[in-house]
Amino acid sequence: MKVAVVGCGLIGKKRVNALGADHALVAAVDKDLARAQALAAMRPGAVATANWREVVRHPDVEAVIVATTNDSLAPVTLEAIRAGKHVLVEKPAARSPDELVPVLAASERAGVHVQVGFNHRFHPAFLKARAIVDSEALGPLMFLRARYGHGGRVGYDREWRADPKVAGGGELLDQGVHLIDLSRWFLGDFVRQEGWVHTWFWDMPVEDNGFLLLRTKEDRAAWLHASCTEWKNLFSFELYGRVGKLHVEGLGGSYGVERLTFYRMKPEMGPPDNETWEFPGEDTSWRAEFESFARKIATGEGGVPTLGDAKAALEIVAKAYEQSGKSENRKIEKSEKR
Repeated sequence: MKVAVVGCGLIGKKRVNALGADHALVAAVDKDLARAQALAAMRPGAVATANWREVVRHPDVEAVIVATTNDSLAPVTLEAIRAGKHVLVEKPAARSPDELVPVLAASERAGVHVQVGFNHRFHPAFLKARAIVDSEALGPLMFLRARYGHGGRVGYDREWRADPKVAGGGELLDQGVHLIDLSRWFLGDFVRQEGWVHTWFWDMPVEDNGFLLLRTKEDRAAWLHASCTEWKNLFSFELYGRVGKLHVEGLGGSYGVERLTFYRMKPEMGPPDNETWEFPGEDTSWRAEFESFARKIATGEGGVPTLGDAKAALEIVAKAYEQSGKSENRKIEKSEKR
């Protein structure tokens, strides 16, 4: 395919690197033209521009990767859909579920494929975990417990993620949506929730910690914690079935080696048997995710997560904000007073 990328920061670069040799980058777009030029220089034949509207309407562009800040995700995606382009949009796809309503409607009318960049589903540990669950080796699923956290950096509370008008929320919206999406992938839709967010450390109007207890109609439960006061980067996802447990930990880099451990219950119970797989080296999730996106367009197979998945995750985040007395308007008002 001929692809354009809108947003040439860290994630935009990862997305372009994931194209491989089979797809052509025809345009790199960023409001900072120098960043667009630097990214375009990585792929022969690509042009750089600051005009995203012109690019998403261009007849040479078949698919658009949207890797902007959260406030631009939905508007750029909507315009690309209206222009008849397939779209891979970075998570969370919007700042709120309401922002996704017109995007969903437009995608249904246009008949194009829109995929949301919840790349954690494509990490090798999670792909193997999914295969084990599908084989029923874990037995009926009961509950999961997951934590995702980092320690921020100097000046973190002055970056765009700390501005509710740009980001839409704090850590629950940023990293927490990955945990929510993975939980829905394994346990299904959640019908009840208790959520709470709070800001303890960072001087910002969005939360630095978020907590969720989610339950399906069958009372499968997910207990989730997303934090940017973790200090030592952490990823841990434990999935419990009646006859075993899966534990994914680490994501590579500063999160530690990615690994999956399968704890198998013995008939006599006691300490379980266990088997561990490690996945060192580069993060292959970005490439696997784009291959899924391209395969859906070419064959009609694959192509998840969808805008519906993103909306479901955003609805859970929005309800947690409501339950915490931190509605979108109140957070924006606080930001403006500062």
